[in-house]
Amino acid sequence: MGRLNSYGVMGVLVLALLGTCHGELKMGFYDKTCPNAEKIVSDFMKEHIPKVPILAASFLRMHFHDCFVRGCDGSVLLNSTSNSTSEKEANPNLTLRGFDQIDRVKVLVEAECPGVVSCADILALSARDSVGVLGGPFWKVPTGRRDGSVSLRAEANAQIPAPTNNFTTLKESFANKSLSVKDLVLLSGGHTIGIARCTSFSRRLYNFTGVGDQDPSMDSNYVANLKQRKCRTQTDNTTIVEMDPGSFRTFDLSYYRLVLKRRGLFTSDAALITDSTSKSLVEDLTNGTPEDFFKEFAKSMVKMGEIDVKTGSSGEIRKHCAFVNS
Repeated sequence: MGRLNSYGVMGVLVLALLGTCHGELKMGFYDKTCPNAEKIVSDFMKEHIPKVPILAASFLRMHFHDCFVRGCDGSVLLNSTSNSTSEKEANPNLTLRGFDQIDRVKVLVEAECPGVVSCADILALSARDSVGVLGGPFWKVPTGRRDGSVSLRAEANAQIPAPTNNFTTLKESFANKSLSVKDLVLLSGGHTIGIARCTSFSRRLYNFTGVGDQDPSMDSNYVANLKQRKCRTQTDNTTIVEMDPGSFRTFDLSYYRLVLKRRGLFTSDAALITDSTSKSLVEDLTNGTPEDFFKEFAKSMVKMGEIDVKTGSSGEIRKHCAFVNS
């Protein structure tokens, strides 16, 4: 499969190489202290994601946003306090959904094993299991993360990649977290199950450079369709648009095919074909099989899940995901 390498592997791709230890995280961290922890998370997702499929995209995005600010420490789950405004209230996180569901999973896990399983691990497992319910890959999640106690809106606003970012900015943002261009392309594939409000990309349709023009990098027929059927005004902040029309409930390669057709919603989607390396990776993906994509996506998710984790005596195990322990 070119740069992504071709593997003749079918099925859900439980990768042996992902079963090894990753730094201070390790497979089966809760095997003795809370052996049913992963099953509790998995069962919850199997029950609830079919009812509200879009939550899978939200859990995936929530995990991504968490890891990009202070590492994968569950800080995105914390509520604001009288002394500080949390990441939840940062612009990139205002459209996240599913915090209540994560809290519900935490309650179930606490009932089984009080004070043992971190919210950061619950979020990492929820992202994996919800993707699996929609037909995506299964990957082994090394656990042992501990929860952080600091959550700042300003940090989230500054560090989470924006849908308006160009390739140079995206590449730098990912490199700051030790993620490669290949990781950028693969993790962008999560948009295959995503949705977006019109306001997050309407500038591309109505006023790209401030003179009432549209983004020339976006397919003109797609622009016309969106303006006619979905985003009828630039200020529409309620209408939802599928990022992978007709396939947003299935984890597949359709997103990349749309990007190559210049039909990605975000500037950050379009950016993937403005660089020769990333464009070649996108082309390799579309020429390969879903199994190839699943394998590589899984590896990038594990890599992302290791960003600046707190382990050992660092951090805490929160009793409630929205609050630090008193």
